[in-house]
Amino acid sequence: MIGTEFIKGYGLGNQLFFYLTVRCLAKEKGVEYGFVNPGQIGNVFHSNKGMYFMDIDMGKEISREEMKNYTIYHEQEDRLYMGNSVHDMTNGCYISGADPHLPEVSDNTLIYGNMQAQEYFEKYRDEIRNWLHVREEAESYEYTADDLCIINLRGGEYTSCPELYLDRRYFLNAIKNMKKINPAMRFMVVTEDEEAAKKVLPEYECHHFDMGKDYVTIKNARYLILSNSSFSLMPVLSSTELKYAIAPKYWARHNISDGFWSSEQNIYSFLTYQDKKGKLYSADECKAELEKYKKTSRLYAGKNVRPGKFRTFCQNIRRRFIYGWFFLKKMWRSFERRTGIIKTYSYCSDRNAHCAAHFVRK
Repeated sequence: MIGTEFIKGYGLGNQLFFYLTVRCLAKEKGVEYGFVNPGQIGNVFHSNKGMYFMDIDMGKEISREEMKNYTIYHEQEDRLYMGNSVHDMTNGCYISGADPHLPEVSDNTLIYGNMQAQEYFEKYRDEIRNWLHVREEAESYEYTADDLCIINLRGGEYTSCPELYLDRRYFLNAIKNMKKINPAMRFMVVTEDEEAAKKVLPEYECHHFDMGKDYVTIKNARYLILSNSSFSLMPVLSSTELKYAIAPKYWARHNISDGFWSSEQNIYSFLTYQDKKGKLYSADECKAELEKYKKTSRLYAGKNVRPGKFRTFCQNIRRRFIYGWFFLKKMWRSFERRTGIIKTYSYCSDRNAHCAAHFVRK
């Protein structure tokens, strides 16, 4: 049996990547799959109802007692220690690509790691749609349309992380790119954090339904603008409706990268990537550019090396500047909203009713 452990604290996107990678590896080797603590899946920081909206076969449960009979394999990882945040200075910024040795694990192994590389699951993409089957009563095509683009905006703990939280400019550039496809394109935000989303894109309709309907709304959208969140990747993977999706280039370090990806595992053939200036790139272009970066970057050459005292001092200065600029921009966005420079979406009195979109200036 090949398995992994579901540890409290991971979001649904991470959990489903663990699930798929383990199941694909087990299928490839013709062995059973199973999980330690399978009841944790679907119980995340904004929902504790489990996988109520999906029929998902969890294989066999591996007890704590049985764990001692398994070999533990930790996925290969690389990190850059940089002055972007306390996290990146202390724990390092995760930049790893696919682990070439992961497919070699033997039977009776528990795997731990990120497990998000397309190489791990691409062979079974068609079967994944069945593995992640949404229950009939939870399925919804309410927001499936050729002239509607769903914007998935991640808030929550991201909102205080300048290296991670996407700026309004990213979404505005992506909206411009979507309007090149269809000038009449409409936009709606789906998020787990409506308060944060309304500060970034106050002029657009915004919803957090529940975890299940957020998931299926993204899954059944034909056009998507994604945040750098793994939650959105699973519905994209299992979609039969998707025509075009834009995601942030460099993924979790879109805001501050000079060419590295956090992580390389998040370059997917089914996404189009947008840089900070709004230019679009295919996955192949991103991979080619990254390979050149690896050969020439002094930063990348120092991967997995913790900085000395002087470099740490310099990194702290850089980190404070990044945080200061980040919160200064937040203050400016607040000023724009309060003075009416940015339009504000006006909702019907009944949030569940369908009504014509209109805007007011406050």
